[in-house]
Amino acid sequence: MNLQLMKQAMHLFGFDELDCVILPFGNGLINETWLIKANSKKYILQRINHYIFKKPENIAFNIRMLADYFRKNFPTYLFVSTCTAIDGTDLVKTKTGYFRLFHFVEDSHTIDVIEDPAQAFEAAKQFGKFSALLSGFKTTDLKITLSDFHNLSLRFEQFEISLKTGNSSRILQSRNWIYFLLQQKNILSKYEICKNKFKLRCIHHDTKISNVLFDEYDKGMCVIDLDTVMPGYFISDVGDMMRTYLCPVGEDEKDFSKITIRKEFYDALVSGYLSEMEGELSTNEKKHFHYAGVFMIYMQALRFLTDYINEDVYYGAKYEGHNLIRAGNQITLLQKMIDFNPG
Repeated sequence: MNLQLMKQAMHLFGFDELDCVILPFGNGLINETWLIKANSKKYILQRINHYIFKKPENIAFNIRMLADYFRKNFPTYLFVSTCTAIDGTDLVKTKTGYFRLFHFVEDSHTIDVIEDPAQAFEAAKQFGKFSALLSGFKTTDLKITLSDFHNLSLRFEQFEISLKTGNSSRILQSRNWIYFLLQQKNILSKYEICKNKFKLRCIHHDTKISNVLFDEYDKGMCVIDLDTVMPGYFISDVGDMMRTYLCPVGEDEKDFSKITIRKEFYDALVSGYLSEMEGELSTNEKKHFHYAGVFMIYMQALRFLTDYINEDVYYGAKYEGHNLIRAGNQITLLQKMIDFNPG
């Protein structure tokens, strides 16, 4: 964004842009983020993507509620809450969108690509700790920031609709993968049974490795990017970690022979999460750890293939067939996950 378009937001938070150093920050795909250096301090300024998050005020409400809860019940927990603007609010609106400000956490860093099992352990531990500490929080007080975000029933329904109304040539081109996903409908059936038996919890819903702050020794400090914190089920957080931590290559990889499940990362993830959530999960929930990965990978495969059939209206595409490659990548990962024996 042009600096001129940021001036109003910066002024509302009490900054004079002439006294600031402003740098683009991070690799987030949804919101725009900058590092602000002013008065010997550092801040994170962020513009919320209100095309994705239709009600940014719901995000602000949730963060305030969580900040108050942690302040009262776990004051030593590092919870990165928003700063207050001049008018006393923590979310400001300008003609260019919604902005919020955070204090920069010194001596911290994020990781974009997971490199060893110790990182998987630390990240899983932090996401587990976040949910465990919130076990006493009234989950239903949280507002929904993305409706049906991890609703597998809806994603399957959208997939079926695309097979009736989508691009016929793309449907023909992807027929083998369509058939495979339809054959795995038992994953959906299990979800519809399990969601009525699992406890509704405060769940992060976006547990990629870059949403954990690490210290200089690569020890986890806390979780960040709380826009998707909503009521949900543990399989969302565990499943998203499995989908993104266990394979050595990402969802854009075209060489499917590189796709595999790394058992040492699986073991570290489970160990880290249970180090905080062991006493919170039911016996039935613990039995569904492996299913969590299957559930999340299946849902993402459905979403990529649905978008491809619908001519890339949601995720977009950097090249022709991009979402078809992504779908094939996730279908390959799904088959690997189904066949994986955690031992």
